Amino acid sequence: MSAKIADRAGSFRATKIVATIGPASSSREILTQMIAAGVDVVRLNFSHGTAADHIARAALVREVAEAAGREVAIMADLQGPKIRVGKFAEGRTNLNAGQRFILDAACELGDDERVGLDYPNLPRDVRAGDTLLLNDGLIRLIVLRVAGTEIHTEVVVGGELSNNKGINRMGGGLTAPALTAKDMDDIKTAMQLGADYVAISFPKNRTDMEMARQLASIAGAATGQRPQMIAKIERAEAIPALEEILDASDGIMVARGDLAVEVGVAAVPALQKRMIRLARARNKTVITATQMMESMIVNAVPTRAEVSDVANAVLDGTDAVMLSAETASGRYPVSTVETMSAICLEAEKSHSFELEKDFLDATFERIDQSIAYAALFTAHHLQCAAICALTDSGATALWMSRHDTATPIYALTPRIGTRRKAALYRNVRTLHMDEASNREDALAAAEALLLARGIARVGDLVVFTIGEPLGSPGGTNTLKIVRLGETLAAS
Repeated sequence: MSAKIADRAGSFRATKIVATIGPASSSREILTQMIAAGVDVVRLNFSHGTAADHIARAALVREVAEAAGREVAIMADLQGPKIRVGKFAEGRTNLNAGQRFILDAACELGDDERVGLDYPNLPRDVRAGDTLLLNDGLIRLIVLRVAGTEIHTEVVVGGELSNNKGINRMGGGLTAPALTAKDMDDIKTAMQLGADYVAISFPKNRTDMEMARQLASIAGAATGQRPQMIAKIERAEAIPALEEILDASDGIMVARGDLAVEVGVAAVPALQKRMIRLARARNKTVITATQMMESMIVNAVPTRAEVSDVANAVLDGTDAVMLSAETASGRYPVSTVETMSAICLEAEKSHSFELEKDFLDATFERIDQSIAYAALFTAHHLQCAAICALTDSGATALWMSRHDTATPIYALTPRIGTRRKAALYRNVRTLHMDEASNREDALAAAEALLLARGIARVGDLVVFTIGEPLGSPGGTNTLKIVRLGETLAAS
């Protein structure tokens, strides 16, 4: 890459940032600062708040993003069948190692000896000898016996247990369906607010994802909403079914919290790398999530381990890194985004690009996919300033983004939905470009846009991809190498 191109690419962050909004970040002022700091996708956590809350926050995101001149995607993250203990009469209890404790599906209010369950079928799913992990694995119980609605346990690792804390079975195996009645209602809300992505919690197989997509298609039919579906990989059962889940999804989230509880924390790093690698190979997006900057909920700076965690996900090729409580309820939501952005940029600077190696086993059957690969190869060897995909659906830009390249990728499209979805794609930025009646007019308009935005200069080489007839999804069939200024001078 030439020095002048490297200077401009140096501030181009390839890895995207997903940030959850909540009480700490729902004001116009804070949200404006967060988007300015680099948020690409806003996550609405449907585990908290009402439908009205989410609709109002989504509207605010759209307003603030428009004012900032940016397309920011909205992701509706469904709660799923989070299995939890019920409520305590005193709000909490303390469990001590060796103590007997009962999880009772028939219990109304808990005490020091027992607590209720929000999932009445749990006693059917466990047996003597099973290990149950509560409160994200901080409390560990061994099942002694099951009697009707009661699960009798012994506390192995104790601690404070408060209302509505989660329960996992070590090794997985719980039968709760991925989509609850609440999730089905929430999908309707997600379509009402115009979500670009819907994240499905705890899917076990492709059927869970296919059902979610069908429900979203039905709910969004009236307005033409077709969100991208993200499978959150957080159940042990999802690991052997990972490929079929990917095939039924548009992307996955490496949801390391519940996954670590079910498979063990030591297994998660290798699984994370495998999931990122597999998602990229299958042309799917991938988000790495959970506790990435956890200490910044209360501290102004992250730990060195958190910095390394974010950087390693970037180097592995994740599309996005995600913030949860750090921005939803933390003290420093804006600083956290700024810090994460800086970490991503530094990690990307150290990355070595081996495009030829990336293509060794690549196969494709579609013309548009072959054009995408050719654009990457050409731009890499000619040290082009940018790759520009004139696209309707965004598929060409997505395929390009699955491979490592130091060349920035731009998706130029008149479709606002495409621009928002592409906000999650690694190394892709989007630009609005009006529809043109023919290819030459479209390319001339694209050149003018790049020059006007300062993305490239007169004399720079740029690779363009375009399809004819224009506006036909999946119709990319042309690659053109342009030295900027020549087309405009001739027109």
